[in-house]
Amino acid sequence: MNVEEIIKTSKKIPLEPRTVIHLELVHNRISEIMTGALKPFEVSMQQFNVLRILRGQQGNPANLSTINERMVTKMSNTTRLVDKLIAKGHVSRCICPSNRRKVEILITEQGLDALAQMDKALEKAHGTLLKNFDKKELEQLNQLLDKF
Repeated sequence: MNVEEIIKTSKKIPLEPRTVIHLELVHNRISEIMTGALKPFEVSMQQFNVLRILRGQQGNPANLSTINERMVTKMSNTTRLVDKLIAKGHVSRCICPSNRRKVEILITEQGLDALAQMDKALEKAHGTLLKNFDKKELEQLNQLLDKF
């Protein structure tokens, strides 16, 4: 199905706006599939991203600034995301012993276990999203997207 059919227009859309519309439609589809994959775990894509960042710290704590700068989607509500993950038992927060003004955030064992399950669900979601592409096409697509 082409863009014009999806948005139900009989007019031929010029190339530049057609491309942007197409990217928006693809973004929406990706978000829908990924959000659906995470729904059983009751975490958002942003919360999942925080957990991945903390896992990447390999046992070392991170602060809110570090988490925010590494987020895929930059946002100002990182504190709220962390608070929700604390409430679920996925992360812990403590005061740095050497600098009492610094807050340290760590992923818990429960968070690591949950993240491993989320990884499996998202791997299936990736398969669903990318099933029509072979490896060479995915490499080409990534090269094109790198131009952004």
